[in-house]
Amino acid sequence: MIKIAVAKGDGIGPEIMDAVLSVFEAAKVPLEYNYVDMGKWVFDKGYSNGMTPEAQETIESLGILFKGPMETPKGKGVKSVNVTARKTWNTYANKRTFQTLHGVDTVFSKAGIPIDITIVRENIEDTYGGVEHMITNDVALSRRFITRQGSMQVIKYAFEMAQKKGARRITCGHKANIMKLTDGLFLDVFYEIARQYPDLNADDVIVDDLCMKLVSKPDLFDVVVLTNLQGDIVSDLCAGLVGGLGFAPSANIGDHISIFEAVHGTAPDIAGKNIANPTALLLSGLGMLRHLGLMETAAMIENALLYTLESGRHTGDFGDRNTPSLNTTEFAGAIIGNFGKEPQHNPKPLLDNHSVIPSICRLKNNPMLESVENEEEYIVGVDMFIESNEQPAAVAEKCLQHTRDLFKLVTISNRGTQVWPKGSVFTNLVNQYTCRFESIGDVPVTQTDILELYKRLMTDFKICSTELLNKWGDKKAYSLAQGQ
Repeated sequence: MIKIAVAKGDGIGPEIMDAVLSVFEAAKVPLEYNYVDMGKWVFDKGYSNGMTPEAQETIESLGILFKGPMETPKGKGVKSVNVTARKTWNTYANKRTFQTLHGVDTVFSKAGIPIDITIVRENIEDTYGGVEHMITNDVALSRRFITRQGSMQVIKYAFEMAQKKGARRITCGHKANIMKLTDGLFLDVFYEIARQYPDLNADDVIVDDLCMKLVSKPDLFDVVVLTNLQGDIVSDLCAGLVGGLGFAPSANIGDHISIFEAVHGTAPDIAGKNIANPTALLLSGLGMLRHLGLMETAAMIENALLYTLESGRHTGDFGDRNTPSLNTTEFAGAIIGNFGKEPQHNPKPLLDNHSVIPSICRLKNNPMLESVENEEEYIVGVDMFIESNEQPAAVAEKCLQHTRDLFKLVTISNRGTQVWPKGSVFTNLVNQYTCRFESIGDVPVTQTDILELYKRLMTDFKICSTELLNKWGDKKAYSLAQGQ
């Protein structure tokens, strides 16, 4: 028996989890369940991360968490337990598979356009770091983290998965045309890893173009890998292509711990009525079984699910309104009754089981992800984020008084658009400027030099934030302002 942690979740979570586990029990899946306390009611008991210490210890000792949907309390300043779990255990790859399900009508199924898309979303970084500050009364700042090693983890997983799947194409969705350093780094890593897989057709698409193509010609795509926020949006878009979040499984894969969950909401309006659709959670559970090597068992259950859908059996949220809908328990029972039957469309091969017990790694220290710097690093200036409601020329005049011998004022921007030394009077301003000081002749400067400039500037301005301007060799590691 393979031991896994199970958290039933909030709202409809307990009833859809019970339905899925009843299917597993009927299929004699060799799993032993350790139930753990996570979710809104745990927040309400005072645990700010939404899980008890005992739950965290159990999950870390077993390496697998199967969870229902969970609610984050509103207005209490707490983070989502779903995001916290993924980030705490470094489940860096969110894999969501979207396939045409016969019996679930969509515009594409009616048109005979097959969909089989796997979205791999980076799961740890990006704006989901949640590092935000109000730096003036009118200006909020969010820091977006994209790292080389974090990108390598998720992109390497995507290529390995695509190769095992026999994918015909792997695509990087990005916005590197605008975010040249962050998305640019992600895209660079994609092509670095692509060179290790010459048999895979690797390409990239700007994310807005990707969305347009997905809703017009979804059959063009196979595996798509994206950064966190873009991947979140695109994966929900793909759910809409196949019938909605009720048919969207999700796996969060890490080196040591993996989480399998339905990503739809807790639906409190129908909680306790036994009418929720358990399909997404069941499909997520089947992904877990395959992750654990239970290939034949997973295929047998999935074939029964597909046969059930093909035969027109449905819960109240989809299907033919002229036929009676099943409640949650009845739908699970219909699947169990179809064990051993094969669907007409896309039957899953009954591969042999080869159980994989999760290998538990007892870590003494946090892993440090760091690449080797091939070129020497220099500081060649600083961006000073200042608060001011003065006009750009007045801000520049004050800044120029403090440059002295080491620094020159190169540009002043407002919301990323240059407003000094040139700009347009039609550019609307907010009360926060970014003043860029570069060292004269690009000579290296020290943090002490930066601090002295800071001390001089603070006599005229409130300095909200700073960012060093770094160079590696001859390469500048900072972006230009719009219009600079």
